[in-house]
Amino acid sequence: MRTSVGVDIIMVQTAIQPLPPQTVSFATVPRLVADIHQDPLRSLTVLIPIMNEEGNLPDLYDALIPELEATHLPFEVLFVDDGSSDRSWEIIQDLNTRDNRVIGLRHRRNFGKAQGLSHGFAAARGDLIITMDGDLQDDPKEISRFLATIDEGYDLVSGWKQRRQDPLGKTFPSKIFNWTVRKSTGVQLHDFNCGFKAYRREVTQSIRLYGELHRFTPVLANAEGFRIAELPVEHHPRTWGSSKYGWGRLMKGFLDLLTVVFLTQYRQRPMHLFGLPGIVFMALGGLAGFWLAIEKFINHEAIGSRPLLMLAVLLMVIGTQFFGLGLLGEYLSFGNNAPQPDKLMPLRETTGLGNRPQLTSSEATTTP
Repeated sequence: MRTSVGVDIIMVQTAIQPLPPQTVSFATVPRLVADIHQDPLRSLTVLIPIMNEEGNLPDLYDALIPELEATHLPFEVLFVDDGSSDRSWEIIQDLNTRDNRVIGLRHRRNFGKAQGLSHGFAAARGDLIITMDGDLQDDPKEISRFLATIDEGYDLVSGWKQRRQDPLGKTFPSKIFNWTVRKSTGVQLHDFNCGFKAYRREVTQSIRLYGELHRFTPVLANAEGFRIAELPVEHHPRTWGSSKYGWGRLMKGFLDLLTVVFLTQYRQRPMHLFGLPGIVFMALGGLAGFWLAIEKFINHEAIGSRPLLMLAVLLMVIGTQFFGLGLLGEYLSFGNNAPQPDKLMPLRETTGLGNRPQLTSSEATTTP
């Protein structure tokens, strides 16, 4: 079938049975199967943007490495410290000392998750890049399922926290946000906020992240023609630290949604956005002016003090401005059509970036 986002997929529908809270099964979840097969994956990067997660990083490393080694793919683990004020960076350095497959990038200050992902995408070398949060709520055991879904021919697989283990202050705003994004963009995912995602390398090289656009990577990828799937994943409650999200991000998310809708639907045709209201305003102003001309020259009535004259002039001016914006947008779109890499903000420091192993074998230096 063809979905509203223009992706050819086959959906196998089966009933979803209620599950006990401690058990999550995915055998009965609707599954998307693509009809195009991509080249096999040869290497893997796990990208983890973090901020003040010192209590979670050691346990995350211990849980992550066995799952990555079980894939039998060369891999690297790339942490991006987005301005942590605790000991997170020292722990990343210690992990690199123990295992040179662990790489660290450190921001000078907190630039936001989108910038952290952008820097990580630029530094990652894997054919597949898996992003996950550093709070231990994403389960590393799901990585093998992400790999299997990507192998079915998808370019981006987005996680779906079907049984989310978060307080109402996070889950309710998220439900409102996800519903709005689905209706506005036509991309029928259940959970745009899930940071657990898998990207083929060409996807990360094609989309541009800044501000807080990290929530909309499936929308941006869909606009570039990549194939997208959604995978239900197990979600654990946070056991250490505090969440950085909640009601305060809801309004920012809606403002970013307006940006994404413009970028994905009108970036290549800005005249369709600005030209139509411009024509409408100019037409209304022209009709008002034509009526005043009839009043003046046929009925011989004075029109200089009539409010309709001011309205006609205002409508013509507004319409001309909208139309001019459309032409200017078309000019800029033509001159900047080719994607350009973002200028990376200076990093404070890195660890392991210069001596990381080649992703051609699974061998690495690990110190117990």
